[in-house]
Amino acid sequence: MPESIRSSTPRHPDAPFSNPGWQLWPGLLLASLLLILAGGGLGALFWQAELPRVAVLWENRYLRNVLSFTLWQATLSVALSLLLALPVARALARQPCFPGRSLLLRLMELSLVVPTIVAVSGVVGVYGRQGWLTTLVNDWAPALSWNLYGINGIVLTHVFFNAPLAARILLQTLENVPQPQWRIASQLGLSSGWVWRALEWPALRPVLPGIAALIFTLCFTSFAIIMTLGGGPAATTIEVAIYQSLRFDFDFGRAALLATVQLLICGSVWWLASRRGMTHALVPGRQVAEQVPRKDGSGLRGLWDRLLLLTFTLFLIAPLAAVALRGLPGLVSTLTQSGSGGRLWDATLLSLAIAIPAGASSVLAALLVLASNGSTQKGIPGQISATAAYLPLMVPPLVLGTGLFLLLRPQLGVTSEGLILVGLINSIMALPFVLQMLRGPLRGLDIASIHQADQLGILGWYRWRWLHWPRMRRPLALAMAYATGLSLGDFGVIALFGSPDEPTIPVLLYQQLGSYQMAAAAGTGLWLITVLLAVFALFNLLGRPPATAHLREPEHA
Repeated sequence: MPESIRSSTPRHPDAPFSNPGWQLWPGLLLASLLLILAGGGLGALFWQAELPRVAVLWENRYLRNVLSFTLWQATLSVALSLLLALPVARALARQPCFPGRSLLLRLMELSLVVPTIVAVSGVVGVYGRQGWLTTLVNDWAPALSWNLYGINGIVLTHVFFNAPLAARILLQTLENVPQPQWRIASQLGLSSGWVWRALEWPALRPVLPGIAALIFTLCFTSFAIIMTLGGGPAATTIEVAIYQSLRFDFDFGRAALLATVQLLICGSVWWLASRRGMTHALVPGRQVAEQVPRKDGSGLRGLWDRLLLLTFTLFLIAPLAAVALRGLPGLVSTLTQSGSGGRLWDATLLSLAIAIPAGASSVLAALLVLASNGSTQKGIPGQISATAAYLPLMVPPLVLGTGLFLLLRPQLGVTSEGLILVGLINSIMALPFVLQMLRGPLRGLDIASIHQADQLGILGWYRWRWLHWPRMRRPLALAMAYATGLSLGDFGVIALFGSPDEPTIPVLLYQQLGSYQMAAAAGTGLWLITVLLAVFALFNLLGRPPATAHLREPEHA
């Protein structure tokens, strides 16, 4: 290191935020606050109404059907998603080089942030009664009957969302297998079956419980998909039943009971997954390792892999293409009409006003929790941080939002109280995914850089500025884009607290679908995708290091 840089490096221990407490206590207090908010949300419902007897769950036929259907559709969605994700991940691992592979990987990553209501409109355009695939099948095979609404459409849409995410995580796991092992397998000419036994299954087995728990939780707490494709009381989940109890029946006791059941079931699933050795790799990494050419990826096996990947690509592209093709005329018509265009612009501004602060709050909270969890891995503080990280996946956002509304209603303004809660809940719901995106880059510093910083006495703010920031700039921008995108496409909480006269883009799209304005709905869906892509492009631009970064960043950056 040049002497001029060495001499300008801060060595004194009084650097801003250099006290170890700044690393521990903000994140620990935030994690404790999340636990308090979740407990307060449930407690507020218990306080507002008397909790029904637990026996009502199996004595009441409606509630019994809701519970059984929720478990059934979530279990079936997990099974089908993993059955599709496993062969797709193995095919991608066997075929490290083929045209469009990078594009397919990016498309699989987008499944995490594609707005649910937009994907549902695309699924309806492909598989609905008037969908192009349904029409084609009816022309060629009239005897085949297909009804999208009900269990069929729910599971199909869940697989559309979760199979790409699971396949991407599984692929990342396979690519993390040491390359010398792949070289040995290639030199020995092992068949696909022996490669599965010796390399792939031992690598995938620790990750599968966490992926299954994640998919089960997402399907168990699904809201917009059930609301749109449920088709009636026979296909109602606990989340929708909670919404109906709060929105229409004002039965806080029933909502609290259902929320407690949901929390116990999802919590038990995550507990079982952790007992099975669950890893933290629940969000796919973006670094793709260079793979060794494999002999089991040629011949008929290679042809089968390419056919499978082509079919999987069409499965992912078809609903999005339906939104684009059907939405372009509707979007042009909407933007050219003064009334409709103004309403769309107002919905866009309102969505961004909620999503951007929610994304920033989620990223800041994730950094604080990770710093706290990194400073103490054991004991009560570590348990608090770990529990808070996954709590948003188990507590129903509708229940959390309603409880906070009941607790904070006297202190909040009349016009903005709902939107404040929507932004707060959206930031909390995005927290588990943001944590997974930032955990690896924040902990991935090489030992040499850490030792060098310790020897030079780089502490506090200076340590963050010169050591972490050059490596965290891109991951932070990506996490901000994902958190903003998740909030931008939210339909659950805003459906409870939003005003029909001042809708966000997802609420406006749902209103158009409910009134059978299919052309306008397709245009709104395309507009939401466009706004989402613009958000990702903006944060990708902000995440790029400046042109002069090599002059002032550390050598190991």
